[in-house]
Amino acid sequence: MYIVVGLGNPGKKYDNTRHNVGFDFIDYVASEYGITMNKLKFKAVIGEKNINGQKVMLVKPQTYMNLSGESVREILNFYKDVDSTNLIVVYDDIDFEVGKTKIRKKGSAGTHNGMKSIIYQIQTDNFPRVRIGIGKPPFKDYDLADYVLGKFTTDERKLVNENIKDFKDALDMIISDGIDKAMNKYNR
Repeated sequence: MYIVVGLGNPGKKYDNTRHNVGFDFIDYVASEYGITMNKLKFKAVIGEKNINGQKVMLVKPQTYMNLSGESVREILNFYKDVDSTNLIVVYDDIDFEVGKTKIRKKGSAGTHNGMKSIIYQIQTDNFPRVRIGIGKPPFKDYDLADYVLGKFTTDERKLVNENIKDFKDALDMIISDGIDKAMNKYNR
């Protein structure tokens, strides 16, 4: 079983913000596979389906970004046979320019509070993650919270949507052929 968690904040006011690209990814994959995302469980909205012969759970934590780990911990505690290496977390990253995405097998949280929460709650950083670039604020003194909770420009949104489509294909490859093959093909 694979658990794919997209990070974001619940509520209409956060729709289409930079910080919600993880939710955008989950919505896109759900749409592509016809997965209904309407089940409330584990402090999250979830949907499930078999993809490439594997059971896949899509997850959008409803705890707000900084407490995302609570939802992930509840899922892993319930599915005790799922190894953390079958947990894939998708989130925004200000250290990558818009249009860049990177798949990693494991690693630190960096400055991302949602990732810090997950690592703290499940007590490991040994799980794959996908970092979708949202770029840096336009100038040094720009408030970071305002930036990540702001909307993309039209051109940026096009680039992000392309990233999301590419990573959907990478997710298919991770499920069927493993993360190494996906990293070799999609990390450019």
